[in-house]
Amino acid sequence: MWTQVARNCCRVSVVANVKRGIALAAKTQPRLALVQRNAAVTINQINLLKVCYCTSGKRSMEEIRDRVLKVVSSYDKVTADKLSVDSHFINDLGLDSLDHVEVIMAMEDEFGFEIPDSDAEKLLKPCDIIRYVADKEDIYE
Repeated sequence: MWTQVARNCCRVSVVANVKRGIALAAKTQPRLALVQRNAAVTINQINLLKVCYCTSGKRSMEEIRDRVLKVVSSYDKVTADKLSVDSHFINDLGLDSLDHVEVIMAMEDEFGFEIPDSDAEKLLKPCDIIRYVADKEDIYE
């Protein structure tokens, strides 16, 4: 339940940003405004993010691992020295439940599909997310 509440709060934030003038970002990708919450998103940033979303073809486990770690390390509350594939988001990295929801939403944006709340609650480590994305894309190594 709290996961859904947090998602709705983030979506309200996107709507508020759209009303402030980030309508172009919202039309392109609804959650792009979350990248920079209170700043205007430039056309170059949108185009750069489109490239990340539009990569096609099969991915390898190594590519998925790198992308997951990059997204998690870019989150401002995560320190790079504590981050590993087996780091627990709450116990090792010190994130709370809202931070966990934001990380999951960032993963949804990175890989281009929605993660149901029932699955998101089980994704407590980067290795869990890597395995989940690989299963969704039928990558087994």
